[in-house]
Amino acid sequence: MYGVTQLDDIIYAVCPFNLPEERMVVWRFSATTREQLTDTTVAGLGWSRDMAACERRSRLYVADYADCVWCMSAASQLKFVVSRRLKPWTLSVTSGRLLVTSRDTKALGWFDADGRELRPICLPDYMEPLHAVESPTGTFIVSHFNRDLKQYQVSELDREDRVLRHFAGSRLVPLGEPIHLAVDSRGMVFVADFDNCRVLLLDARLELHRVVIDERQLNNKLPWRLCYKERSGHLLVGFAGIGRCIAVFDVLRR
Repeated sequence: MYGVTQLDDIIYAVCPFNLPEERMVVWRFSATTREQLTDTTVAGLGWSRDMAACERRSRLYVADYADCVWCMSAASQLKFVVSRRLKPWTLSVTSGRLLVTSRDTKALGWFDADGRELRPICLPDYMEPLHAVESPTGTFIVSHFNRDLKQYQVSELDREDRVLRHFAGSRLVPLGEPIHLAVDSRGMVFVADFDNCRVLLLDARLELHRVVIDERQLNNKLPWRLCYKERSGHLLVGFAGIGRCIAVFDVLRR
């Protein structure tokens, strides 16, 4: 599972499938009944790594590691949005803006909804980014590997690219690979703690609020992609692997 998101009443997921080269499958499920809907085969989409939805514009965005980001409209038509030096690894959409990580260039790309770059975001040399989201206050929350300290962290950067704070877990349970993030309107941050097989909830100061989903609730599956729907309180979790494995948790009741 390389990406999972929800737009209106449909849950979308994307993953390489056993099809000819440069063809991908977008899976569709009803968000209310969980019934599987008709899949969409996408020609021209190369190696998808992540996907996100923009509710304000009714669009899906798919990170294509080939070197671009694709946009899917409600009419299921794809158009080329972004092409630049970075090879998109993960992405997020907040307030109609796209934040794209690239593991090759160790960079963040920040774009408007139509793919125009807003400005480059410079990370410290020690950061190897995994995923990034924009907070409600306009800062950037980045999950990454700290090459100097040899540990995984979730860090917050301001608009001047200054690092404000870090979260690295505890001495007893250090943060595992924080492979994916989601943020709500209060600045609370969900973290897919991949190595520890759990999902954490951090407060707006990146302090641990609670373990929102533990290993038992995940049934020992490794969390790989997150999507939080604040109106319903549902957290979508896509698991590592190529199977159609998505779980929906009501985190407001946990």
